[in-house]
Amino acid sequence: MLKLHHLFKNYSNVDIGLLIIRIVFGFFMVYNHGYGKILGGPERWERLGNALTSIIGFESLQLFFGLMASLSESVFSIFIILGFLTRISASFLGFTMTIATLKHLMKYELPEMAIIYLTFSFLIFISGPGKYSIDNLILKKFKE
Repeated sequence: MLKLHHLFKNYSNVDIGLLIIRIVFGFFMVYNHGYGKILGGPERWERLGNALTSIIGFESLQLFFGLMASLSESVFSIFIILGFLTRISASFLGFTMTIATLKHLMKYELPEMAIIYLTFSFLIFISGPGKYSIDNLILKKFKE
């Protein structure tokens, strides 16, 4: 008789789970948010940067913060997919999602997607990229 634990023994690998999470999370972030923002150019970046500068001041940094948000949602999300500079990329994206969440909460809106992306950024930051990542390949080379 086939026992249930034999059926699922090959699917208990945390590293496979982390890989799937990174790919799905990163893909949807880039596809739905990052792609359009990074290609939007300086005018769009300034509008994005206003989300943070309207909270903390420093209006002269709108372009910089908007560019960083666009990079977080595009380039750094691709890095998360690849498992390259994963924790750094997740921290930048998490910061961006924190600002997006706060901006919506200040308008008395519940930003479900921003909170979900923030949560996944935090979980990826905490867990790291796993075995199937460029970060792991780099670390292996340093250990040898």
